[in-house]
Amino acid sequence: MSLIPATILTGFLGSGKTTLLKRVLTEAHGQKIAVIENEFGEENIDNEILVADEQEQIIQMSNGCICCTIREDLRSTLSDLAARKRKGELDFERVVIETTGLADPGPVAQTFFMDDEIAEAYLLDAIVTLVDAKHAAQQLNDRVEAQRQVGFADQIFISKADLVDAGELDALQHRLKHMNPRAPQKVVHFGEVPLKEVFDLRGFNLNAKLDVDPEFLAAESHDHHHHDHHHDHDHDGEHCDHPSHQHGHGHGHHHHHDDDVKSFVFRSDRAFDPAKLEDFLGAIVNIYGPRMLRYKGVLWMKGTERKVVFQGVHQLMGSDLGPAWKEGEQRTSKMVFIGIDLPRDILTQGLEQCLV
Repeated sequence: MSLIPATILTGFLGSGKTTLLKRVLTEAHGQKIAVIENEFGEENIDNEILVADEQEQIIQMSNGCICCTIREDLRSTLSDLAARKRKGELDFERVVIETTGLADPGPVAQTFFMDDEIAEAYLLDAIVTLVDAKHAAQQLNDRVEAQRQVGFADQIFISKADLVDAGELDALQHRLKHMNPRAPQKVVHFGEVPLKEVFDLRGFNLNAKLDVDPEFLAAESHDHHHHDHHHDHDHDGEHCDHPSHQHGHGHGHHHHHDDDVKSFVFRSDRAFDPAKLEDFLGAIVNIYGPRMLRYKGVLWMKGTERKVVFQGVHQLMGSDLGPAWKEGEQRTSKMVFIGIDLPRDILTQGLEQCLV
């Protein structure tokens, strides 16, 4: 049986998650979707759409979707849903898991990798984060959970942009880009997002296209020819001359280098020694795993004619052989790390020592 795609929906309080979920559960979109809600929600959609029946945790909606609340852990809810689908008791094509406004989506994402039974039934498609433009600066300054939600995202939707001026929106988008250069950003009206932009994003699939905005990286490639590798400092906002980093901005938000969640890129035009790299990444993940949100790379490894693609969430890391290097293609490795106060110098030096 083919795997059931799962989407994790996370986002700031008031960012429009409820609007999005209500649409999934009530609109005639023709898809059969199971929505799993965390019961500890600050803004439950249950009370607006349905009265939860204490005995039955799964409620069939009029448009063919299913709404179910988690009372115990996510793992047992997912395994119960998959079992009922196999037996033909429930009919659904995909799952959407809503995390509460202040949750770290990491443990939810890990469920799909850690547990064989879940991994055999589900495919984690993407983590989608909704950001409320009006309150984002404050929430990102005050709450590390809000930063983590941005760091984990495969896709970011910015809502309530009509409530801020163009300069503030631009500064917010720039700030989010520094925290997570791999997630595309889209401005939406409240939580009104077309479902096709939420599903089948394949954000977790290992692929050889490293989703980092090429223009964002082009800014630092001018010194590319002089070194084998270079440090993309502008990801930290240290040498980035975007106006949002200037003082006296008047919007009351801090600069990016106050954000705990940062990203940086490592590149090299020399091949990696596979054994050394494996040892080093293993050690790094062991020590810094809890602070590593997402990391991804396309690598040139000695001894193989194919690109090696790797990515991970916290301590869980996977790698795959990608397509072959084309004839005449410049072989380089490029890795992106998104995490909380990661020691960039230790990572950079360690990775350099793994080069052939």
